[in-house]
Amino acid sequence: MTSISPELHLVDFANTAPNTLQQQVISAIDAANAFLDELAITVDNKESANALDTKQALTDIKNFDHINLALDRSWGILSHLNSVMSNDEIRQVHHELLPKLSAYGTWVGQHQPLFSRYQAIVNDKAFFAALEPARARAIELALRSFELSGVALPKAEQDKFAAIQSKLSTLSATFSDHVLDATQAYALPLKAEQLAGLTESGLALVADAGEQFKAREIASGALTQAEIDALPTPYYVASLNIPVYLAIMTHADDRNLRETLYRAYVTRASEFDEHANAKGESLNNADIMRQILQLREQKAKLLGFDNYAEVSLSTKMADNVAEVENFLRDLAAQATPTAEQDLAQLQKYAQDYGIKDLQPWDSAYIAEKVKQSEFSLSQEEIRPYFPLAKVVSGLFAIVERLYGIKVKEQSNDSANKSVNDNTDEVLASRWHDDVRFYQLFDADDHLIGGFYFDLFARSGKRGGAWMSGFQSRYTYAEQDHQQLPVCFMVGNFTPALDGKPSLLTHDEVVTLFHEFGHGLHHLLTQVTVGDVAGVNGVEWDAVELPSQFMENWAWDAEGIALISSHVKTGAPLPKEKLDALLAVKHFQSGMQMLRQIEFALFDLLIHAQTPALDYDGILTTLNSVRQDIAIVQTPDYNRFANGFSHIFAGGYAAGYYSYKWAELLSADAFSKFEEDGIFNPMTGKAFRETILSVGGSFPAKVNFENFRGRSANIDALLRHSGFADAKNHTKNQTKNSAAANASTTSKVI
Repeated sequence: MTSISPELHLVDFANTAPNTLQQQVISAIDAANAFLDELAITVDNKESANALDTKQALTDIKNFDHINLALDRSWGILSHLNSVMSNDEIRQVHHELLPKLSAYGTWVGQHQPLFSRYQAIVNDKAFFAALEPARARAIELALRSFELSGVALPKAEQDKFAAIQSKLSTLSATFSDHVLDATQAYALPLKAEQLAGLTESGLALVADAGEQFKAREIASGALTQAEIDALPTPYYVASLNIPVYLAIMTHADDRNLRETLYRAYVTRASEFDEHANAKGESLNNADIMRQILQLREQKAKLLGFDNYAEVSLSTKMADNVAEVENFLRDLAAQATPTAEQDLAQLQKYAQDYGIKDLQPWDSAYIAEKVKQSEFSLSQEEIRPYFPLAKVVSGLFAIVERLYGIKVKEQSNDSANKSVNDNTDEVLASRWHDDVRFYQLFDADDHLIGGFYFDLFARSGKRGGAWMSGFQSRYTYAEQDHQQLPVCFMVGNFTPALDGKPSLLTHDEVVTLFHEFGHGLHHLLTQVTVGDVAGVNGVEWDAVELPSQFMENWAWDAEGIALISSHVKTGAPLPKEKLDALLAVKHFQSGMQMLRQIEFALFDLLIHAQTPALDYDGILTTLNSVRQDIAIVQTPDYNRFANGFSHIFAGGYAAGYYSYKWAELLSADAFSKFEEDGIFNPMTGKAFRETILSVGGSFPAKVNFENFRGRSANIDALLRHSGFADAKNHTKNQTKNSAAANASTTSKVI
């Protein structure tokens, strides 16, 4: 077993109870408030800020940062558990704490004595200039955060701001609850004839969903054990959990079943969703969305902005709403011709299957038929070549070649054992049996950090995939405190079923690489100032660069050779299937691009609108964006926005465009590897040192230009997307176009 360093400060999940975490959060807030109360009397002007002792001001800031570690830890654990192991107890404690957390955060952001200490450091120009870059950057970002927290507002308006923040935190949590509850409440028992077309793995998934359905019905008292026993075995059930949903939408021959499931998925948490939560309350998010937009607008007005989109962009690389909108619409114009060809191809094949009018619930199904016919490729045929264990070991081999790092897994027999700081060998406790823990080492066996994989879909876990930078790299020399980075990487992949190992689709492989890119950004930082270590302090529209960049190795022949081998025979992916997989990379890329732009433009516009939109206005805006961007008609009942957790319950409000913005960066960064060799160790070293290691200690534009030697341009993105005439695209654009400005303005990279 690999010994685990105490500098990782691992969590004892086996002995972590929600009520204990609640007390820890409250105690941490009380301790931080006590420290703030002891700071000097409020300093109201620049002159008195200058009178503060600068060195003492910096000491106070460092001390306060260190005090907040306890809060970051206890709240981080609780928030994580609420995402991956949600139940009534965890959810109740989590939600009870939200107003207290919000009040504390606002109090800190409006605390004049603390703010004055930051001002004093900046005002002492010689002292500030002598600071290490990471500390200087953290202070600059903190001052901006104070301004965006209303530090300069009159007391009455500060109180109003605090109330808005508190209400927003509660509404966002409720939005997320509704989406999770609506997703997991849906269960559709399937008849034998509805199973036609489903693959072996698909049948295993709906059978597993049936077992989960039985367990829930027994637990809730909806069915007796005798009634459960009377059900057939296996009992097939369709659910809205992503692996099941995609298996049916991609392979089920029953068009009515696909439409039924599609409608259920796109009407979650809307007025068409009749499910209720455990308290019998509606899961409809309509009014919550209205309230969130209204409160965000009020917050923006208090801070002196015209709308919330301006607030969001004030911390990003992009300068203003018009710039982002132009960027998105220009990209849509480039993608549309390819998208129209994509659609025509689907429509042609749909005719062969008796579908005269292609609908959204047909797209994945027909696309799979096209892949099989045009590329001789089926996701199910190649799934056995991507067993999870092989993919993970290959992923680790790839990053070892790129960055000279090594990954070692903690032995599985330590699962759910407690952390024991009194022994030389610390055991990694886990929150679920599926979870795996790893340590990351440099080439000289120097420990870098640790990470957890929680990769399979299950009940009580919110959908999607994400990386949570739970614990940052951090040093507090005054108390000889060393903290190495630790993160959680979470997915909702196809689990092991029927005694077989987990076999991933290539889409799931790409998602794993994406999240691991985020993880490397967090883990490989050399910055020890927590606020700008790893992903912290990185502009939101650049934070996706390392993740999208990492996806490229899942699409390269050399990379695929390392992550694939047949689960039974160990044979490599046959050349014809490899060629087909690489050929299919650009399949439907135009339609996929337009779909993401549709989401991003909708997000931007609803947050740029003033006065704030009501629910009808939200739907009208979405329909308007679809008319401008989409080339496939969407059913009137589609309520995608009601489940758009990224912007209503996550950090992407007026920032969903960041995926496309960062994709431009990542494509151009990878083009350097295409020039030098995708496993070129010197290029990998340069990327690690200029992008991954520096975190948010410098502006993202500076980091990118340090790596690439120039500003980014759009050529590589268009080429990687498979769009025609990409090579000469930027040369033919006018000086005022958004894409041309991407290489000349200070923020449009």
